[in-house]
Amino acid sequence: MIRSLVTLAALLLLHASLGAEPRRVAFERGSDVWVANLDGTGAKKIARGAQPDISSNGARVAFNTDTGGSKALDRRIALADAATGKATVFKKEIPSDNCQHAIWSPDGSQILFNLYTENDWHLGLINADGSGFRYLKKAPSKNSGLWSACWAPDGRSVYVQDLDKVSQLGLDGAELKTWDLHALFPAAGLTSSSRMSVSPDGSTLLLDVEVDEDVEREDWDGPPPAIWTLDLATTKVTRLTPKGFFGWSGSWLNGEEILFVSQGDKEKQPSLYRMSRQGENRKQLLKNASYPSVSQ
Repeated sequence: MIRSLVTLAALLLLHASLGAEPRRVAFERGSDVWVANLDGTGAKKIARGAQPDISSNGARVAFNTDTGGSKALDRRIALADAATGKATVFKKEIPSDNCQHAIWSPDGSQILFNLYTENDWHLGLINADGSGFRYLKKAPSKNSGLWSACWAPDGRSVYVQDLDKVSQLGLDGAELKTWDLHALFPAAGLTSSSRMSVSPDGSTLLLDVEVDEDVEREDWDGPPPAIWTLDLATTKVTRLTPKGFFGWSGSWLNGEEILFVSQGDKEKQPSLYRMSRQGENRKQLLKNASYPSVSQ
């Protein structure tokens, strides 16, 4: 009887394992949103747009449409089915035609994003079905802007930066805690395009930082980017990518590994890599890929 129960349990575990969905990564390639298996196989284009964020279950991808050129700017928050590419664009629901950086809440019920209104960039929230739009936080002063927003793992707060400080905000917009960026990085800094991501245990913030170093590279303007971590309890900062190695757009793969983007000196396009949280064991996953996010 005991042997039968053990065998049955083993079969159930095997069935669950075989039926489990593989983890997937969403990324930018050119002007399109793509998805692939975490090992880089099965890559396919699903939508025209930028800055994709895949849901925890891997079923849907939030992104922003990105039209320009000869047309007037029309950049909206959208959701695409990862399997079919069928997309829903939120137009009437959000009071702006210039939105970007859509980020799923950990439970998949809400989307955090940036929107441009009243001549500044603010933080907005909307339910996944397109209802319930509200401002989470408006820029505190004219031309200040709020950037690089990301969720805490418990979904009860978010992190954002305004080029001077990193703030942890409650979902009512109240400031819970701040970290002075100038004190943390005296010879470096964040920009409006920097990305931040919180580790699964909520202890460590991953940041893109532009460092003040003399590194010359053809077809590259501005300071070199590097991946850093910030221990949120001790405020200790640690650089993960070495001098001369350009790394940006970091995102947590799990508690011990990170996805990020890099482009070598002679390379024409960026590629997606993974590495340990100590900055070791770098491995290329996908060529011609940027802005990664991964399902759970």
